[in-house]
Amino acid sequence: MLSGSKTTSTDICRWAQALFLLHERIATRFARLEPRRRVLSYLQGILSETARKNGWQLAEFAGEEHPHGMQRLLSQAVWDTHGVRDDVRSYVIEHLGHEHAVLAIDETSFPKRGRKSAGVGWQYCGTTGQIENCQIGVFLSYITTKGHALIDRELYLPLDWCENADRRRSAHIPAEVRFQTKPELAAQMIERIQHAGIPIDWVVADTVYGSNVDLRNWLEHHHYHYVMAVACTEPVAFQTHEGRARIEACLIETRIPDQIQWQRISMCEGTKGPRLFDWAVVPLLHRWEDDGCHFLLIRRSIADPLEKCYYVVFASPFTPLSTMVAAIGCRWRIEEDFENGKDMGLDHYEVRCFLGWYRHITLVMLAAAYLAGIVATEKTQMLSAVLPPASSHAFPLIPVTIPEVRHLLGRLIWPIPRNMKRVLHWSRWRRCHQSRARYFHAKYHRDVG
Repeated sequence: MLSGSKTTSTDICRWAQALFLLHERIATRFARLEPRRRVLSYLQGILSETARKNGWQLAEFAGEEHPHGMQRLLSQAVWDTHGVRDDVRSYVIEHLGHEHAVLAIDETSFPKRGRKSAGVGWQYCGTTGQIENCQIGVFLSYITTKGHALIDRELYLPLDWCENADRRRSAHIPAEVRFQTKPELAAQMIERIQHAGIPIDWVVADTVYGSNVDLRNWLEHHHYHYVMAVACTEPVAFQTHEGRARIEACLIETRIPDQIQWQRISMCEGTKGPRLFDWAVVPLLHRWEDDGCHFLLIRRSIADPLEKCYYVVFASPFTPLSTMVAAIGCRWRIEEDFENGKDMGLDHYEVRCFLGWYRHITLVMLAAAYLAGIVATEKTQMLSAVLPPASSHAFPLIPVTIPEVRHLLGRLIWPIPRNMKRVLHWSRWRRCHQSRARYFHAKYHRDVG
């Protein structure tokens, strides 16, 4: 297990300086000085311990008189949102890049109370595990031995949104935006990775994407190896002693029991040690031919042998089972990225427009990439340093983590302001705004009812 060194004030100052350098790096994406300066305050607010990362609280944190400037940054200010997205990707590759990288696809939900936010609707919400009124974003995470971070995002727009001209107009959805399924959005983002010339060893995903044959065909056509989860009812074709057959994945053991050879392998390191499962791999037929590149991977729980998961694999011939298992083990890293992102306010936005969603999400991704870069740099320096032997009376320090770096920066570099005059000013502003909102809300109900 890696052990870390003590964090010093010099380290903290170096980390803070890295944000200013990152800000300079994206400065050319902004047409005017005002939003260019304000985006630095926005990033500092995201990294701070401010409870909610919406326009009001970020403006208060930045010492502004009202939230209009922060709101304008997300909605009307002129800056290249997609360019900053590309800067996020470049920054992540620069700090975490490795020739053997894994790309994870997943989605996360953003529960909402109203019906005017772009793409909002009653759909399955992974955050609560129920059908909720929410928005859904599809994301890519770049994963290597150095670390992991989100590098791309797309907002899923349900078909009813795309076909409703009034809703599109109210949310300022561009005319060229058309309906795309979640797997189509994933393919669109991976295509950007391909155009950027970034080498990827594996693409991993859950059943929403693994069960989509079009996405699998697209990945194969573009020579991307994948390990993706599928439902137990996924139809698969394979060779038996009697000939070729096609059945549901969960029934394959009953047809060729002599070909199922279980191996106990750890898919990744968990908080309590290796995550051990029993694994078996079966060659599959592709278009009714054995090309040596398609497989069904079966995962069996050690505690409950009846609990199984299934994965389809596209890989080079003779790829070891342990390599396939290690690839799918990386998928859980995107869940950590979502958790860290939401701790920083990934889901705290209060913007309704299409562009505003992309801008807030992109800036949170930029802040998260900045933290991932710090952690990766500290890890590299730790591996090259000669550490003194640990005291026999104390446990060694673990390496710094993204939450710990953010906590230190939030407490020491960008603390929440305590100026009484400013706090009282914002208290009055909020009360006045809420009074105005109540008045117009009541007036609306009187007029319509």
